[in-house]
Amino acid sequence: MKRRNTIILTLFFNSIAFGQVSNETHKKQIQKLVLESFDEIWSKLEPKNIEKYYTKDFLLLEHGEVWNNDTIATHLNKAKLKLPMPKRVNTIEIIDIKITNKTAWVAYHNHATISVDDKIIRKAHWLESATAILTEKGWKFDMLHSTRVKSE
Repeated sequence: MKRRNTIILTLFFNSIAFGQVSNETHKKQIQKLVLESFDEIWSKLEPKNIEKYYTKDFLLLEHGEVWNNDTIATHLNKAKLKLPMPKRVNTIEIIDIKITNKTAWVAYHNHATISVDDKIIRKAHWLESATAILTEKGWKFDMLHSTRVKSE
């Protein structure tokens, strides 16, 4: 009896520890999703990367406007026509990440430094939140809400 209880308790505590490791792993994946999605879509101005990071029904709520994947692709394609092509460097500061089953919520500060020929032409700052779902291909954003923060 004592041995059986020991085995049950060991299994119980191991499953709790595994769940915590798994949650931390998911949080790291969400952090990576935030940074990589901005680098691969918005810095590279690459519409083909949209499907890698956003669900088919993704919505971006951007400063009072509603954008979808088509709106974003159109914007990126127009931006690529501007010469010289600016360089965008993103810095993400995670505020919090919550994960429940196969859904996640993340809040973060998004800073972008935009330069041409190594000369900074603009700095931008947004306060953002996003939701993501765990798909067969990993985490993908299904909604992002962005609010511009005024420069000091």
